[in-house]
Amino acid sequence: MVTIGIVGAGLRGRLFAEALQGQPDVTVVGLAEPSPTVAEEARAATGLPVTASHSELLGAFDPDAVIVATPDFAHRQIAVDVADAGKHLLIEKPVATTMDDARAIAAAVHRAGVRCLVGFENRWNPHVVQAKAAMANLGRPITASATLSNSFFVPTTMLSWAAQSSPAWFLLPHTLDLVLWLTGRKPEAVSAVGSRGVLAQRGIDTWDVVHALVTFDDGSTATLSSAWTLPDAGDGIVDFRFQVIGTEGSVTADLSHQGLTVVSDKHRSVWPVSGRIGRSQVGPAVWMVQDFAAGLVDGGDLGPGIDHGVLVTQIICAIEDSISTGQTVQLSAPTG
Repeated sequence: MVTIGIVGAGLRGRLFAEALQGQPDVTVVGLAEPSPTVAEEARAATGLPVTASHSELLGAFDPDAVIVATPDFAHRQIAVDVADAGKHLLIEKPVATTMDDARAIAAAVHRAGVRCLVGFENRWNPHVVQAKAAMANLGRPITASATLSNSFFVPTTMLSWAAQSSPAWFLLPHTLDLVLWLTGRKPEAVSAVGSRGVLAQRGIDTWDVVHALVTFDDGSTATLSSAWTLPDAGDGIVDFRFQVIGTEGSVTADLSHQGLTVVSDKHRSVWPVSGRIGRSQVGPAVWMVQDFAAGLVDGGDLGPGIDHGVLVTQIICAIEDSISTGQTVQLSAPTG
């Protein structure tokens, strides 16, 4: 039996708790949440005990593993403490939003010898899995492109901490991981531009749009775009598309609705990124956390680990540097 605790009892934490219900040989022992209001909502929604801190969660329940589902910028102390306690980890992407934090988490994971999955959930998206399989027939990658954007709803309503994040930190980890996984190429340099001001007028002082060009060690390239400014009256809150072009073919996907839209006179729905259909939890985030738990039970592969998570953080830090300096930023090997 593997016992799991969850730090962060918001939408994602509760999703993970529900996704693990009924998993063979897995028990979620509790959650940790500093907000009394969110904690009470989580107790009512999950029926699980909720402590006020990750330290209390570790002390009270001594789980085998911990899922870190807090805001992006709040991972460091939790992840380091959990690793130091000898517990396995699932850390939501990005692993951290500074290189100091990313290196500290990686050092703790390696020092303790614990297993760690960084939550790049699109590796569990069936369309992306099929795209990865198709890469074997496309020859050498020449270029890739990916767009992942949200409507205003996400930064203005869904995320209370949007001003402490950006499209670069909330969205680009997905597309960066996707391109790195599909192409298998090593990034060497990035150049980027961005614009801001529209969200600032709504009281959220962060980037509206970020565009990045990544150059790889073999001369191939990838262009990535993310925005938090799609209209709320538009066709859903997510726009997600990608393409990889190789010397012998290409693969293209539009994942905005995961291929399914249902419309009637009274109702409109799209296939959820992760959520409930009938009595079953579905979607990449659900399948990711279930696979994480199964891997802990049987010792199987977990997926992208801490060093890959550090690389993605390094690239996004370089993207931010490029936007602020107007210069191309060379990527060195992550240290420490």
